Amino acid sequence: MKLYYHPLSGHAHRARLFLSLLGIEHELVVVDLARKEHKEPGFLKLNPFGQVPVLADGGTIVCDSNAILVYLAKKTGRIDWLPEDPEGAAAIQRWLSVAAGQIAHGPAQARLINVFKAAYRADEVILRSHAILSLVETELEGRDFIAADRPTIADVALYSYVSRAPEGDVDLQPYANIRTWLARVEALPGFVEFQKTSVGLAA
Repeated sequence: MKLYYHPLSGHAHRARLFLSLLGIEHELVVVDLARKEHKEPGFLKLNPFGQVPVLADGGTIVCDSNAILVYLAKKTGRIDWLPEDPEGAAAIQRWLSVAAGQIAHGPAQARLINVFKAAYRADEVILRSHAILSLVETELEGRDFIAADRPTIADVALYSYVSRAPEGDVDLQPYANIRTWLARVEALPGFVEFQKTSVGLAA
């Protein structure tokens, strides 16, 4: 398999992280976002949306980080990471939607302001960040992982941007459950770190 990614993209990191957690051999292809390589014709043939990550598995091309998580779990038959029963699958989908919604528009955007100079309003995105982190904190009360009694792709989908929230001036100190959960994910065999940037509260 081949993963087109950028080391500072949390979306790309979640795909890379899951490949590593599954122990799947893969080639990393860095897409230079600063040089707009993701908008060049060659890359747009892979993903017309012009976004990383993209997974190439032989003749199969999978775009979107959450779609890649689902593809890899299904491809390898890992129902421990993505259960097939209706209740378990729905619990996972709930958090994939949160990752694509409130996390993307909260901690991810807050971080983009400092890392990529994105033109978002810091006060608004930091407020949204704390709103969703407060909900995640409550959901993690009395449990080790977010959607099941074991790690699932829901944890992978949430991890990257939550772990680097301080880079967007979002303080994780008030969230003891989240910080403990982050440590559990980081202790999983095959874990790979999301590249750190010395900005925001992480400066």
